[in-house]
Amino acid sequence: MGKIIELKNVKKTYVIGEQQFNALDGVDLEIDQGEFVVILGPSGAGKSTLLNLLGGMDKVTSGSIFVGENEVSKYSDKELTRYRANEVGFIFQFYNIMPTLTVEENVNLIKDVTNTSKDAKEVLDSVGLLKHANKFPQELSGGEQQRVSIARAIMKNPKVLLCDEPTGALDSKTGVEVLKLLRTQADNDTTVIIVTHNSLIAEVADRVIRIKNGKVESNEKNEHPKDIDEVKW
Repeated sequence: MGKIIELKNVKKTYVIGEQQFNALDGVDLEIDQGEFVVILGPSGAGKSTLLNLLGGMDKVTSGSIFVGENEVSKYSDKELTRYRANEVGFIFQFYNIMPTLTVEENVNLIKDVTNTSKDAKEVLDSVGLLKHANKFPQELSGGEQQRVSIARAIMKNPKVLLCDEPTGALDSKTGVEVLKLLRTQADNDTTVIIVTHNSLIAEVADRVIRIKNGKVESNEKNEHPKDIDEVKW
């Protein structure tokens, strides 16, 4: 499989008062299609900034970001809106689902923003939630709510899934279930990128990227990723 993401000398600078802070400071990296990628680093290293840039939620100060053959770092606001709607899925630590809508209605919200959506019942079945389709979020466990957010993200059939601490609010058993769902997406040729503090997740990744002080400290392909059940969580 060929590369789907490439960053060339990407910098993101924030100005706070009279001070400048380089959240990313000359990042170069490549990620292949269908890889299960883990990005590790301490707080303030630049992990979430990188995810926001890849997701089109923020713009680079300088440098280039390519997704497929498209230079998304040159997109207009309108083009970024279309990119977010159709090409990337987002999964967060806290589930960001609508409490007044049923599970199926939450997933079907994607149909309002994208023209590439799948069938909601098929997607809910794939994440083990079809029997809960008519329930409201407060009737679900934390793990089930996270599965709703995963279903909503994959509903649009994205090229890339961007996950910010997707297991951070879950117990280890439920977190393993969520990781298995994300691994399945990568096995089905979706590129999955997880930002996390949990170094154990790196053991199951195809690629591990370590970031420190806004720079890529290492970008290593894992030739022998462990099965998720092999890891001592």
